[in-house]
This record gives sequence, C-alpha cells and structure tokens, in this order.
Amino acid sequence: MTQSGVPPGHSADQPRRRHSSRLRADVPAGVTTGVVALPLTLAFGESSGAGPMAGLWGAIVVGFLAALLGGTPTQVSGPTGPMVVVFAGVFAALNGDPAQVFAAVLLGGVLQIVMGLAGLGQYIKLVPYPVVSGFMSGIGAVISSLQVARLFGHEPSGGGTVPALAAVPSAIANPAWSALAVGVLALATVFLWPRRWAKVIPGSLAALVVGTLVGGLLPGAPLLGDIPTGLPALVVPRLSADTILVVLEAAAILAALGAVDTLLTSLVADNLTATRHDSRRELIGQGVGNAMAGLFGAVPGTGATMRTVVNIRAGATTRISGMTHSLLLLAVVLALAPLAPRIPHAVLAGILVKVGYDIIDWTYIRRAHRGPRWDLLLMAVVLGLTVFADLITAVAVGVVLAALAFVKQLADVQIAARQAEPEDVFTPEEARQIVALRGQLAWFTFSDGPLSFGAAADLGHHVRERAREGGSTIALDFTTVPFLDVSAAMAVRTILSDAEAAGRRVWLVGANADVTSVLSTLQDRQPHR
Repeated sequence: MTQSGVPPGHSADQPRRRHSSRLRADVPAGVTTGVVALPLTLAFGESSGAGPMAGLWGAIVVGFLAALLGGTPTQVSGPTGPMVVVFAGVFAALNGDPAQVFAAVLLGGVLQIVMGLAGLGQYIKLVPYPVVSGFMSGIGAVISSLQVARLFGHEPSGGGTVPALAAVPSAIANPAWSALAVGVLALATVFLWPRRWAKVIPGSLAALVVGTLVGGLLPGAPLLGDIPTGLPALVVPRLSADTILVVLEAAAILAALGAVDTLLTSLVADNLTATRHDSRRELIGQGVGNAMAGLFGAVPGTGATMRTVVNIRAGATTRISGMTHSLLLLAVVLALAPLAPRIPHAVLAGILVKVGYDIIDWTYIRRAHRGPRWDLLLMAVVLGLTVFADLITAVAVGVVLAALAFVKQLADVQIAARQAEPEDVFTPEEARQIVALRGQLAWFTFSDGPLSFGAAADLGHHVRERAREGGSTIALDFTTVPFLDVSAAMAVRTILSDAEAAGRRVWLVGANADVTSVLSTLQDRQPHR
C-alpha cells in the first residue's frame, strides 16, 4: 500500500472514471431506447382505451421506478402488448371509470410487491415453454386483429377479439380511403424499413412521422384529436360494492401477467448480459411502478422485451439507461404533446399490427411439427384460449395440462423401468433366501427418483398382473426412491390388502426412513422388511 492508501498500480480516480464510462454508455443507450419506445407507448395507450398520453405516462412512471428499484439493471419497463390487452379488457369491463380502473392497477402493483416479498418470482420459470409460446402468440394475434378495422378507418363496436373480427368485413366493404392510405403506408414502413437504418431511426418512429405528415395532406383520416397535455392529474382510487369483485379479479390478473411477462424478459436480459437477475427485487420494483401508475392514471407496464434488447445492444450496463429512457419520454411529453392530436388512428394501428406480428412465436410454429405432437397441441390450445377466452384461463389450463402430461410421462418411465430381478446388492444370507424363492418371488424395482402419484395409479394393476403369473411373495424395491407421496403410499397399501386377501406376502426392500414413515402412517399392520 502507498501512503495515500491506494494500492500500487491503481489510481484514486479509477472509480470516478468507471462511473463516467458507464454514464457515457448508459445515457446514449437510454436515449436510443426512449426513441424506440415513443411510438409504441402512444399506440399502446390508444389501444388500451385510456388514451395515448396514458401510455406515455405508463412508460415514464413504471419505466423510471422499475429501473431505479428493480432487480434487472438493463431492463426497460413500460406498457407492453400482453399488459395492454388485459388492461383494455379491464377498462371496458369497468366502463372506463378512472377511479375503479386505476384502483385495479394500484392493487395489481401492491400484489406484485407482495409476490416479490414472498419470493414467488422463482416459480415463473416452471411455466412450460409451449404454454409461454401459446399465450405470447395468442396475444400477438389479439393485438393484430384488434387493429384491422382501424386500418380501414373504422372502430370496432365492442371490446375483445370477436367484435374486432366481426367488424372487419364491413370495414373492408366501406373503407375510409385516406385512413387506409396512411395505415398501409405505416404498415409498409415498419415491415420494410431497412435494418441498417433502424440503428439510427427505428422503423416505428419513421412510420409515426411519415404517416402523420401524409395524414395531414389527406383530409378525412380519423385523428387522435384533443388529448390531455401537461402533467397528469392524481387519480383517487374508488371501490364500490357492485364492482369490487371485478376490480379484485382485474388486479390479480394484472399482477400475475405483469410478473410473468417481466421475469421472462429478465431471463432474456440474463442471456444477453451473462448476468443473473434478482426476481424478488424485480417484482418489488415493478409493483411500486405499477402502483404509482394507478395513482397517475397511467397504463400499467411490465418488462418490455424488445426495448430491453435494444437497450442492451446499445451498450447499457446499469439501471441508469432505463431511467434515462423515461426522462427522455418525459421531455417529449412536456415539449411535443401538442403535436400528438394530429396523429391518425390508422398510423398507430399499422404500428401495432407489426408489434403483434413480432410477438407471435414464428420460430417455434415453424419447427413445432418436428417435435412432440403433444407440445404442439398444448401450444394451440393455449393460443386459442388466449384469443377467444382470456389470458389467465389460457395459462392456467396450459399449466395444468402440461403438468398432467409430465406426470403421465414420468409414470410411464417409472412403470417401464421396473425390473424382474433384484440387483446384486444384498448380503449372502439375503441372496440365499432370494435364490431359494426363485420362481415364487415377483420382484419390482423402481427407477431412480421419487415415486410419483402418476406411477402409483398403475402400480397396483402391474403388481396384480405379475402376481397372477405365480409366486407366493411380492418384493417392492424402494432402494432408489428418496420419497413418495400419499397417493403412492395408498397404492402400496392396496397392494398389501390384495396380497393378504390372496395369501401372499409382501416385502418392502431398501425403504429409507422417510418412505417408511409415510407408509407406516397409512398401514394397519407392518409389512415384512
């Protein structure tokens, strides 16, 4: 050590230089991400029913607080396709009453904080990929289908996918040509914008600017019109006896979806940065952001995958980038908000069609036919329920079906792995007794791992089938079974009862203390050991 207390070869201002270097990387990355987020948040706000500025304020409030308090330093948060689909349903179900709609948003944020404190984020990774693929593709289909009529200058008469699809034929038959022109122009821009140009100007931003300018030259295209400008007014949440159940259900759905979408994006960020996020802290940060969004009348948000990827590829390494993204949007709101009323609806519709298209899991869909047919069927079921029912039903049904399928596969493996002869792991005396019983002994050895309740369902049947072949003794080898549940224990009890009725003995071999304890609580008499 030198006299100044600084290790040799190090400078006292090295931490300052590292901090300055991070700022030089994170601030430009945040600015880039904010530019990408601007047209998307306007479009999400408009499609949610709360208005385009509510989408922008969602990105500002949730984006800043989630970056400041969250557990994924490079993640960018704000309104996303999945969240907006659910929020739009909540907005319609509560008749657009701000006090009740944003009470649901506030409570959803509080629930996310509770989920974070309880450590529930670690269970999100247990959702099977076909389920995730199905609900993401379903959400993409919903977002795109909701915009088709708007591309032709018409507004669907009701919320949801079915009314939106029902409005398409009449919209095509009676188009507003100016709206269709700017909508197609926006659609072509986002789909055909060169990637090398996108590094400087995102395709969605180009579509927003070009479509708005052309829309000003083509009278007749429906515009956003008068929208609130300036700082948002504080919303006082309110609950009423006749809608409290709807609000609570909406809050639970928003919290659950926000947690899933956010932590899936956190996993993407981990893969890109070779880091590991803190799911507990991430949910708390998202919860605080969404709770505050409820107070400011903003659209709730989650971790935004595309914006997070853009942020990381632009050089972001710390949470400063996400906070910068929100501050840029705040500057835009305060400086350019008067220009927003001139944006045609059809332009935002064209941008959202591309957003929906990008959310659909085309990679999995293209290769799914080469994999297990059950996974493809599961993905299709979840996709259909997402489009025509609701997201929570789709995910719940998908997880249950996936769990049942896994248990069935595990049970098949365990039943198929049973062996007709014991392994050579016995003392000479035990081996002598086994040899003496050869021809009278039916031996069952289970595969490594816990005996599942799925295998237990068929266990008794297989034992009875083997017992009919002869033998006065049945041996169940639990040497490689660390534990079993009550269902498996009840199956063993049934085997004991059947064996006793048939005048046979049952040996339990190699059962550890845990297995023996479970079996002993369900048996009237102890088997031979």
